[in-house]
Amino acid sequence: MNSMNSMAQFAMVIAVISIGVAYDLRYRKIPNWLTFSAMVAGILFHGYLGGIPGLLLSLGGLLVGFAVFITFYMHGGMGAGDVKLMAAIGSLLGPKDVAFAALYTAIAGGIYAILLMVARKSNRKALARCALMGKTLLFTGHCAYIPEGENEKTTPLCYGVAIAAGTLVVLLQKVL
Repeated sequence: MNSMNSMAQFAMVIAVISIGVAYDLRYRKIPNWLTFSAMVAGILFHGYLGGIPGLLLSLGGLLVGFAVFITFYMHGGMGAGDVKLMAAIGSLLGPKDVAFAALYTAIAGGIYAILLMVARKSNRKALARCALMGKTLLFTGHCAYIPEGENEKTTPLCYGVAIAAGTLVVLLQKVL
């Protein structure tokens, strides 16, 4: 892909994650019009520039982006918009880059969750519970889930923020 096409790809991804974050922060929802139009744009972009191999690259990225987060959605860990946003990013970046974006997103999401817990006093119990689970994993090598208490309130994450952060890391790696 030449530098002009790379810039167009970069601009599309930046636009999608920017709009996604804005909607997620304001409405706690990522709109279907954004995710589905980004998926179509990625498929058309890569199909036009790369023919059948480009089309397959885009579809592969879409499937990898979708597959990475669908299990979390099915278990109530994130919203459908987050899954569709990662699939849309996959259609724009391709399978390899979206896999790295998902990894960086998971790291960013963990940092984001910890920062929210620390910032809000109502989350002290949740933070203590997470610390105990981490300590158990560290010392025993086994992951032990400790359920929430009855009066424990957790802060819902706008995971679009973490997705944007993880995707930005991949874009910066491509540019630098």
